[in-house]
Amino acid sequence: MTLAIAEANLAVDHDDVPVGAILIDSTGRVVASDHNRREELSDPTAHAEMLVLSTAARTLGTWRLTGHTLIVTLEPCAMCAGAAVHARLEGIVYGAPDLKTGACWSLYNIPQDARLNHQMDLVAGILEPECAALLTDFFEDRR
Repeated sequence: MTLAIAEANLAVDHDDVPVGAILIDSTGRVVASDHNRREELSDPTAHAEMLVLSTAARTLGTWRLTGHTLIVTLEPCAMCAGAAVHARLEGIVYGAPDLKTGACWSLYNIPQDARLNHQMDLVAGILEPECAALLTDFFEDRR
């Protein structure tokens, strides 16, 4: 999670919400890392999670990311949780919950929805105070 937090801090350089993500393989090796780039790329899909999944798929030459785990500072939204399901991830680990758009327990539980063709493990609250502070500080500076 500390690597995801470091990524999140980079988002502030281009005025993006500080969310960082990394993808690790089954041995714990980092396969991809990135941060939110919606403002930088003028792309509503440029969430840290989406960028990491795309980079990993290109790097590995397959969209099936079985055995990989997404680690992200903020609970993924419906788009990102859905992409994780489609990528066949092993699990998602996140820091802070997102009570407004979270789709990994807060509002929805897309990754564990039995109606979908794939489910995965979820772990929440890892370094939650640090992850939450990234967002609190970012939005306080803008008020």
